[in-house]
Amino acid sequence: MISFCYIAVSFLAVQKNFDRVNYVPYNTFGVVLGTSKYLHGGGVNAYFQYRIDAACSLFYHKKIRYIIVSGDNREKNYNEPKMMKKELIRKGIPSHFIYEDFYGINTLQSVLRVYKIFNQKRFTIISQKFHNERAIFIGNCLGLDIIGFNAKNLSFDSKIQLREVFARIKVFWDIFLIFQSL
Repeated sequence: MISFCYIAVSFLAVQKNFDRVNYVPYNTFGVVLGTSKYLHGGGVNAYFQYRIDAACSLFYHKKIRYIIVSGDNREKNYNEPKMMKKELIRKGIPSHFIYEDFYGINTLQSVLRVYKIFNQKRFTIISQKFHNERAIFIGNCLGLDIIGFNAKNLSFDSKIQLREVFARIKVFWDIFLIFQSL
C-alpha cells in the first residue's frame, strides 16, 4: 500500500513536471507553495530560497504573469506568504504581480484555493519535484490542469523523504474525503 501510494503520485505527474524553464508551457498564474524562510536552528531554509529563485526564473522568462504565494500564517509571528512576497519584491518582481494566499496551510488547501478563490483551473506549481508531484496528483483528481516547475532540490534528506511518504498516503485519504463530501 505504501509503495503504491508513492509510485502512483509520481507516475501521474511524469509528463507534467518540468526541470528546465525553456520547456515550461505558459500559464497566467504560478503558485509558490509555502515553507519557512528560516530553519529552526537558524539560517535560511534552502527550500524557501530555491522556490523563490524558481518563481523569479519563470516570471522573468515570461512563463507566468502573476505569482500566488500560498502558505501558512496561523501563528502571530509566522507568515509564509508575507515572507515569500517580501523576498520576491526584493528580487525585483513588482508587488502588483504577487497575490498572497494566507490559508494555504497544506498542499491540498493551496491547490483548492487557487481553484476556488482565484478561479484558476490551469496553473503552474512551484516547489521541489517531490512536492510538485503531490500537487499535480491533487489537481488531476480534482480535474484541474496543473503543471509543476521543479525548484532546485537538496541532496538526499531522510527526514523530508520520510515526511513525503506519509504525505502521499495522506493525500489519498484527503481525496477520498473530498469525493465523499460531494
